[in-house]
Amino acid sequence: MSIPGLDAWLGSAQGRYVLDWEQDKLDEAVADVFGFNALQIGLPQFDFLRANRIPLRQKAGEFGVVDVLCEMPALPFASHSTDLVVMPHVLEFSDDPHQILREVERILIPEGQVIIVGFNPLSLWGLKKSVDRTGNFPWNGSYLSLTRLKDWLKLLGFEVDRGTLGCYAPPFEQARWLHRSHFIESAGERWWDFFGGVYLLRAIKRTHGMHLITPEWRKKPVRAKALRPVVHKEKHGR
Repeated sequence: MSIPGLDAWLGSAQGRYVLDWEQDKLDEAVADVFGFNALQIGLPQFDFLRANRIPLRQKAGEFGVVDVLCEMPALPFASHSTDLVVMPHVLEFSDDPHQILREVERILIPEGQVIIVGFNPLSLWGLKKSVDRTGNFPWNGSYLSLTRLKDWLKLLGFEVDRGTLGCYAPPFEQARWLHRSHFIESAGERWWDFFGGVYLLRAIKRTHGMHLITPEWRKKPVRAKALRPVVHKEKHGR
């Protein structure tokens, strides 16, 4: 099983343009995450955990060369067992993205992190998707807005930590036009940062501390004992 058009797109100028930006930003995002278990879900052709120093780094997915072959809505990992999950372009190409997020929340430890990469529908790339009829990657997905994704994460108990957008150039198919549009990157970051074609969002799983409820013992007021005067009896001699 594979996503239609994925392999061809990964080798195209568009694919290299997007993936170069994603690899650079993910290297920065995962470098300071520590723990014991890290998991990459999706796009196993690339190592998005290469800059991370967690001892056990695995790839999971429904196809490709992965360490764990599985269905993403039912991840075969123990609850509270994973420190970091990276998901490049998983949610917008899934039939049940909310269930995948629920599974990610389940397997993450408290204070564990999830990093999500996706296409921004409010961009030139989102506009291209709305008019494309080829049915191939990346135009066959259901792009999730940042606002919607943040709402889902908050409902699951995540706190959005940080995010960034990039790939402001139009989705040209020729490499020379993408190269000529390089100046748009700096202009986009400065003037219309929310129109980037791709976003990276990091969130932390928050677990509220347990509040120990103790029984409210009834305390009977203790009455202070009155001190009785001591009567000293005088002895009278006869």
